[in-house]
Amino acid sequence: MKRFGQVIGVKPEAFNEYVKYHANVWPDVLAMISKCNIRNYSIFHRDNVLFAYFEYHGDDFAADMAKMAADPTTQKWWDIMMPMQTPLEPRAEGEWWATMDEVFHTD
Repeated sequence: MKRFGQVIGVKPEAFNEYVKYHANVWPDVLAMISKCNIRNYSIFHRDNVLFAYFEYHGDDFAADMAKMAADPTTQKWWDIMMPMQTPLEPRAEGEWWATMDEVFHTD
């Protein structure tokens, strides 16, 4: 299992709508997240920044993310979410959410 942390901005005027959507995520989107070996997924908010945490339980992250990106329902979800978000700099080429490096963990 690998832990991931990611950040992205959220437009202040879109935040309430973003929360509303996430209070009732489409079942097919949740199913695809699970099929792509993502568990324990949370999104937090502070000062117009979203922080996502999830655990990846698969063995080919790139392939699972490609499978998720190819899913038509997930694409529709992202089409709604992406205009509400503002990617942060710096981030790696091709990233929408900027991936963070883990520097500490304890169980």
